[in-house]
Amino acid sequence: MNVKKTSLALLLLGSISGVQATTLGEARSVENAMNSSSAKSQNRIDASAEAALSMQAEMEQLQEEVKNLTVYRDHMANLVANQEQEASSLADQISGIKETRQGVVPLMYRMLDGLEVIVENDKPIRHSQRLARIAKLQAMMTQADVSDAEKYRRILEAYQIEMDYGTKMGIYQGEVQLDGDRIEADLLYLGRISLVARSLDGHQFWAWNDMSSHWQPLDSSYAKDINKAFAIASKQAAPSLITLPVSVDMEAN
Repeated sequence: MNVKKTSLALLLLGSISGVQATTLGEARSVENAMNSSSAKSQNRIDASAEAALSMQAEMEQLQEEVKNLTVYRDHMANLVANQEQEASSLADQISGIKETRQGVVPLMYRMLDGLEVIVENDKPIRHSQRLARIAKLQAMMTQADVSDAEKYRRILEAYQIEMDYGTKMGIYQGEVQLDGDRIEADLLYLGRISLVARSLDGHQFWAWNDMSSHWQPLDSSYAKDINKAFAIASKQAAPSLITLPVSVDMEAN
């Protein structure tokens, strides 16, 4: 009897141990499955979080691009508005240029006429050269390949040259008309105050007389100062005080 009880007890213990082993294995299997599922879930969460961060960065970048495009659009709009203003201003200027041109062209012809009168009534300083300049300007007026602005500039330049004759000292070689004869001589002008001539051999001297519009002979007393003036004008002597005959009627004195 005791042997049977012992055998039954051992059988029961074995059954219990087998049940416990099965239950423990299943628990471990469930735990492993749960861990695996948790890991997969965590991976999905991490992937979702990374995707969300990436989308957020992309959205911020797009927002920045939208801001830049808005600034650029406003900039272009301002440029277009400014160009429209400039186009309107240019149209007004072009219209004004046409009106100005109609007034400038007659003015230039009057300026040339006035320049010719000045040269004809002035001392004969480089007389032929000045008349040739005026003739060239008059011919230029009908040249289509020269703009009105350039024509006007050259006329003003000629006026400036005429003004310089009244303030500068200069020498040149030219002809002096004496009693119907023309002789080559060295000429010197001191502004429009004095115009004198010296023969090429340096022995004869003349002064222009505005009152009679002729050359008057000078005596030898002027020789020293006139020669000194020629030396100063040719930079062969330092500037100093000189005495020159002025353009007055010497015979009346």
